[in-house]
Amino acid sequence: MGFEEEYQAFLNAHLQARTGERLRRLQEGHKQAEMLFLKQVWWPLFYQFKYLHPEYEVDDFKDGKRYLDFAYIRPGIRICLEIDGYGPHLKNISRWQFSDNLERQNQLVIDRWTVVRFSFDQVKENPRRCQQVVQQVIGRWLGDELDQTSLSFLEKEVLRLVIRKGEDISPTEVEKYLKLSDKTVKKVLSLLVEKKMLIPASGTKRIRTYRLGDQVKDPV
Repeated sequence: MGFEEEYQAFLNAHLQARTGERLRRLQEGHKQAEMLFLKQVWWPLFYQFKYLHPEYEVDDFKDGKRYLDFAYIRPGIRICLEIDGYGPHLKNISRWQFSDNLERQNQLVIDRWTVVRFSFDQVKENPRRCQQVVQQVIGRWLGDELDQTSLSFLEKEVLRLVIRKGEDISPTEVEKYLKLSDKTVKKVLSLLVEKKMLIPASGTKRIRTYRLGDQVKDPV
Protein backbone atom coordinates (compact mmCIF):
# COMPACT_ATOMS: atom_id res chain seq x y z
CA MET A 1 0.00 0.00 0.00
CA GLY A 2 1.01 3.61 -0.49
CA PHE A 3 1.37 6.33 2.11
CA GLU A 4 -2.29 7.37 2.30
CA GLU A 5 -3.56 3.83 2.90
CA GLU A 6 -0.82 2.93 5.38
CA TYR A 7 -1.20 6.25 7.20
CA GLN A 8 -4.95 5.82 7.63
CA ALA A 9 -4.53 2.24 8.82
CA PHE A 10 -1.83 3.38 11.27
CA LEU A 11 -4.01 6.18 12.67
CA ASN A 12 -7.15 4.03 12.86
CA ALA A 13 -5.32 1.29 14.74
CA HIS A 14 -4.22 3.75 17.44
CA LEU A 15 -7.65 5.40 17.61
CA GLN A 16 -9.35 2.06 18.14
CA ALA A 17 -6.88 1.06 20.85
CA ARG A 18 -7.44 4.20 22.97
CA THR A 19 -10.09 5.54 25.29
CA GLY A 20 -10.62 8.60 27.47
CA GLU A 21 -7.98 11.32 27.51
CA ARG A 22 -5.54 9.31 25.42
CA LEU A 23 -8.13 9.06 22.65
CA ARG A 24 -9.04 12.75 22.89
CA ARG A 25 -5.40 13.82 22.66
CA LEU A 26 -4.87 11.75 19.54
CA GLN A 27 -8.02 13.11 17.92
CA GLU A 28 -7.16 16.72 18.73
CA GLY A 29 -3.36 16.73 18.87
CA HIS A 30 -2.52 14.90 15.65
CA LYS A 31 -2.79 17.63 13.02
CA GLN A 32 -1.21 18.93 9.82
CA ALA A 33 2.35 19.21 11.14
CA GLU A 34 2.39 15.65 12.46
CA MET A 35 0.87 14.23 9.28
CA LEU A 36 3.36 16.14 7.12
CA PHE A 37 6.25 14.78 9.20
CA LEU A 38 5.08 11.24 8.53
CA LYS A 39 4.55 11.90 4.83
CA GLN A 40 7.72 13.85 4.02
CA VAL A 41 10.21 12.56 6.58
CA TRP A 42 9.27 9.18 8.06
CA TRP A 43 7.62 7.41 5.12
CA PRO A 44 10.41 7.96 2.54
CA LEU A 45 12.87 6.43 5.01
CA PHE A 46 10.97 3.38 6.27
CA TYR A 47 7.78 2.86 4.20
CA GLN A 48 6.01 1.72 7.38
CA PHE A 49 5.10 2.96 10.87
CA LYS A 50 6.26 0.01 12.93
CA TYR A 51 7.34 0.91 16.50
CA LEU A 52 5.98 4.46 16.09
CA HIS A 53 3.32 5.82 18.48
CA PRO A 54 1.48 9.14 17.89
CA GLU A 55 0.55 11.38 20.84
CA TYR A 56 2.32 9.03 23.25
CA GLU A 57 1.48 9.43 26.93
CA VAL A 58 4.29 9.74 29.49
CA ASP A 59 4.28 10.50 33.21
CA ASP A 60 4.91 14.12 34.00
CA PHE A 61 7.53 15.17 36.53
CA LYS A 62 4.68 16.85 38.43
CA ASP A 63 2.77 13.55 38.73
CA GLY A 64 0.55 14.40 35.78
CA LYS A 65 0.56 13.27 32.14
CA ARG A 66 2.27 14.69 29.07
CA TYR A 67 1.97 13.72 25.42
CA LEU A 68 4.77 13.38 22.89
CA ASP A 69 4.06 14.05 19.21
CA PHE A 70 5.66 10.71 18.36
CA ALA A 71 7.50 8.04 20.32
CA TYR A 72 9.67 5.46 18.59
CA ILE A 73 9.96 2.52 20.98
CA ARG A 74 11.60 -0.86 20.73
CA PRO A 75 13.85 -2.87 23.06
CA GLY A 76 16.69 -0.68 24.26
CA ILE A 77 15.60 2.52 22.54
CA ARG A 78 13.11 5.32 23.25
CA ILE A 79 13.09 8.33 20.95
CA CYS A 80 10.81 11.34 21.35
CA LEU A 81 10.09 13.15 18.07
CA GLU A 82 8.52 16.60 18.38
CA ILE A 83 7.33 18.92 15.61
CA ASP A 84 7.12 22.51 16.84
CA GLY A 85 5.02 25.10 15.08
CA TYR A 86 5.81 28.80 15.11
CA GLY A 87 2.78 30.98 15.71
CA PRO A 88 1.18 33.55 18.02
CA HIS A 89 0.87 31.05 20.87
CA LEU A 90 4.63 30.53 20.79
CA LYS A 91 5.49 34.23 20.59
CA ASN A 92 3.16 34.97 23.49
CA ILE A 93 4.37 32.14 25.71
CA SER A 94 4.94 33.17 29.32
CA ARG A 95 8.28 32.87 31.09
CA TRP A 96 6.74 30.18 33.29
CA GLN A 97 5.57 28.18 30.27
CA PHE A 98 8.98 28.55 28.65
CA SER A 99 10.68 27.19 31.78
CA ASP A 100 8.10 24.41 32.03
CA ASN A 101 8.83 23.29 28.47
CA LEU A 102 12.55 23.12 29.20
CA GLU A 103 11.92 21.15 32.38
CA ARG A 104 9.74 18.75 30.45
CA GLN A 105 12.53 18.04 27.97
CA ASN A 106 15.12 17.71 30.73
CA GLN A 107 12.93 15.15 32.47
CA LEU A 108 12.63 13.08 29.32
CA VAL A 109 16.42 13.03 29.00
CA ILE A 110 16.77 12.02 32.66
CA ASP A 111 14.29 9.20 31.97
CA ARG A 112 16.63 8.03 29.18
CA TRP A 113 14.68 9.31 26.23
CA THR A 114 16.48 10.64 23.18
CA VAL A 115 14.71 13.89 22.26
CA VAL A 116 14.68 15.14 18.66
CA ARG A 117 12.85 18.36 17.74
CA PHE A 118 11.97 19.76 14.32
CA SER A 119 10.20 22.96 13.40
CA PHE A 120 7.20 22.77 11.08
CA ASP A 121 9.17 24.89 8.61
CA GLN A 122 12.02 22.35 8.59
CA VAL A 123 9.63 19.49 7.89
CA LYS A 124 7.91 21.46 5.13
CA GLU A 125 10.90 23.12 3.46
CA ASN A 126 13.83 20.79 4.15
CA PRO A 127 12.49 17.26 4.71
CA ARG A 128 15.70 15.65 3.44
CA ARG A 129 17.72 17.17 6.27
CA CYS A 130 15.10 15.95 8.75
CA GLN A 131 15.39 12.47 7.23
CA GLN A 132 19.14 12.53 7.75
CA VAL A 133 18.74 13.44 11.42
CA VAL A 134 16.16 10.68 12.00
CA GLN A 135 18.31 8.14 10.19
CA GLN A 136 21.39 9.12 12.17
CA VAL A 137 19.61 9.01 15.54
CA ILE A 138 17.93 5.66 14.92
CA GLY A 139 21.03 4.44 13.11
CA ARG A 140 23.16 5.00 16.21
CA TRP A 141 21.19 2.24 17.90
CA LEU A 142 20.99 0.08 14.79
CA GLY A 143 24.75 0.37 14.50
CA ASP A 144 25.13 -1.15 17.95
CA GLU A 145 22.85 -4.01 16.94
CA LEU A 146 25.23 -4.89 14.12
CA ASP A 147 27.57 -6.34 16.73
CA GLN A 148 25.01 -9.10 17.28
CA THR A 149 25.11 -10.19 13.63
CA SER A 150 27.43 -12.60 11.84
CA LEU A 151 28.71 -9.90 9.49
CA SER A 152 32.44 -9.51 9.04
CA PHE A 153 34.32 -6.63 10.64
CA LEU A 154 34.59 -4.77 7.33
CA GLU A 155 30.90 -5.24 6.54
CA LYS A 156 29.93 -3.78 9.92
CA GLU A 157 32.26 -0.82 9.49
CA VAL A 158 30.84 -0.01 6.06
CA LEU A 159 27.28 -0.10 7.39
CA ARG A 160 28.20 2.09 10.36
CA LEU A 161 29.74 4.59 7.96
CA VAL A 162 26.54 4.74 5.88
CA ILE A 163 24.40 5.06 9.02
CA ARG A 164 26.51 7.89 10.41
CA LYS A 165 26.47 9.77 7.11
CA GLY A 166 22.70 9.54 6.89
CA GLU A 167 22.65 9.54 3.06
CA ASP A 168 23.93 7.67 0.00
CA ILE A 169 27.61 6.78 -0.05
CA SER A 170 30.11 6.13 -2.84
CA PRO A 171 32.78 3.39 -3.04
CA THR A 172 35.43 6.12 -3.07
CA GLU A 173 34.23 7.44 0.31
CA VAL A 174 34.46 3.93 1.75
CA GLU A 175 37.97 3.50 0.34
CA LYS A 176 39.19 6.74 1.93
CA TYR A 177 37.53 6.16 5.29
CA LEU A 178 38.63 2.54 5.76
CA LYS A 179 41.89 2.94 3.81
CA LEU A 180 41.14 -0.06 1.61
CA SER A 181 41.80 -0.86 -2.04
CA ASP A 182 39.01 -0.37 -4.56
CA LYS A 183 38.98 -4.13 -5.19
CA THR A 184 38.36 -4.93 -1.50
CA VAL A 185 35.67 -2.24 -1.21
CA LYS A 186 33.83 -3.53 -4.30
CA LYS A 187 33.85 -7.03 -2.83
CA VAL A 188 32.48 -5.88 0.56
CA LEU A 189 29.81 -3.70 -1.07
CA SER A 190 28.74 -6.58 -3.33
CA LEU A 191 28.39 -8.90 -0.34
CA LEU A 192 26.26 -6.33 1.50
CA VAL A 193 24.03 -5.95 -1.56
CA GLU A 194 23.62 -9.74 -1.74
CA LYS A 195 22.60 -9.74 1.93
CA LYS A 196 20.18 -6.85 1.27
CA MET A 197 22.00 -4.67 3.79
CA LEU A 198 22.75 -2.16 1.03
CA ILE A 199 20.97 -1.39 -2.23
CA PRO A 200 22.29 0.47 -5.30
CA ALA A 201 21.20 4.12 -5.22
CA SER A 202 22.55 5.27 -8.59
CA GLY A 203 24.12 3.65 -11.60
CA THR A 204 23.25 0.35 -13.29
CA LYS A 205 26.20 -1.42 -14.86
CA ARG A 206 28.56 0.56 -12.66
CA ILE A 207 27.04 1.45 -9.30
CA ARG A 208 28.08 4.93 -8.20
CA THR A 209 26.36 5.14 -4.80
CA TYR A 210 24.69 2.88 -2.25
CA ARG A 211 22.05 3.34 0.46
CA LEU A 212 20.83 1.26 3.40
CA GLY A 213 18.64 -1.71 2.62
CA ASP A 214 15.53 -2.89 4.45
CA GLN A 215 17.51 -5.46 6.46
CA VAL A 216 19.22 -2.57 8.26
CA LYS A 217 16.21 -0.24 8.38
CA ASP A 218 14.07 -2.87 10.06
CA PRO A 219 16.25 -5.57 11.67
CA VAL A 220 14.50 -8.52 13.30
